[in-house]
Amino acid sequence: MKRKLVSMVMCMALGATMLAGCGNSANTSTGNAGASNDAAAKTDDAAAADQTDDSAEAAGTESSAASGDTVTIGFAQVGHESDWRTASTDSCLSVFSADNGYDLQFVDCDNDSAVQLEAVRGFIEQDVDYIIIDPIVSTGWDTVLTECEEAGIPVIVIDRTIDDSDKYVSWVGSNFKTEGLAAGEWLKAYTDAKGISDVNVLVIEGSTGASATIGRTDGFKEIADANGWNILDSQTGDFTQAGGQEVMESYIKSYEGKFNVVVCQNDNEAFGAMDAMKAAGISYGVDGDVILVSFDACTAGLEYVMSGDINADFECNPLAAPFVEEVIKRLQAGETPEKEVYMTEHWFVNEDVLSTINVNGEDQDLTVVTKEIVDAQY
Repeated sequence: MKRKLVSMVMCMALGATMLAGCGNSANTSTGNAGASNDAAAKTDDAAAADQTDDSAEAAGTESSAASGDTVTIGFAQVGHESDWRTASTDSCLSVFSADNGYDLQFVDCDNDSAVQLEAVRGFIEQDVDYIIIDPIVSTGWDTVLTECEEAGIPVIVIDRTIDDSDKYVSWVGSNFKTEGLAAGEWLKAYTDAKGISDVNVLVIEGSTGASATIGRTDGFKEIADANGWNILDSQTGDFTQAGGQEVMESYIKSYEGKFNVVVCQNDNEAFGAMDAMKAAGISYGVDGDVILVSFDACTAGLEYVMSGDINADFECNPLAAPFVEEVIKRLQAGETPEKEVYMTEHWFVNEDVLSTINVNGEDQDLTVVTKEIVDAQY
């Protein structure tokens, strides 16, 4: 294993509001639940013991430090736009620490694709042992991944996907279309149970070109089209609270009195949409005029599910680092890791009117949020 003479963490500013843990960027004035927490490093053992079991198995029983070699890793992160991203970053900083035998070269790319490509090329010049990429967009990667391949540096992709190249050893993350399908199937079952036949939806999408945006949009639209729902509009909020609020304010002006469902493609956008609806005097959530659906299920998001401000939240697990470490250990052992590694995720709701939904022909459980589940979430 190559040793590096200089250990350097290239951490760009994660923003003045970024603290350890998820939920720090949520506006605590929104809704009825508090949004501050410090649980980024916790696993969701109370909500799902199987998630904890999977993470523990992926983490392995022997740290890299035990081998006596320092493993140098370059990580090109999307940015710091959401609570989810903060938890993802914290997971990698924790697992790939100096104490665990790693030299982590970290770059916050601030949602700039050009910066991310340059960061990867910088890792090649530094001759790191492995490169981790959470791609800002899904295309435009073949050239730089070919450069990684020619340099003999294995690439591991996490979270979002790369669509125009297969020159990486593994991808670790979530099935975003399944998340979108699950949200659609839940809304169908929920509106049926509540006797709601007229479904008029506004969608606040994530960042344009991101695989999470594409998958969640396609999955939800598939169910919407099958049921004849009216998707009034779908615009990007760029996965931020400010973006969600801005789009929702515009929607309220354009579609006043015409919508009864808002789907936000991450929790921070949902927080912004809640601010806008609250300011306009529009009730939302359980017993409100508008059904509010979100994705990610960070701690602050689940607090709002528990309080009834968000009706349902579909988890996207950010704690990929233990699974990535398992991929690296397999590579070090001369083994071939799986090309795709899916993490365990859960669907969270406020009400117990439904116990399961059927997604892709499979019954999947719905979890009613409790204080114990909130306390254990990332």
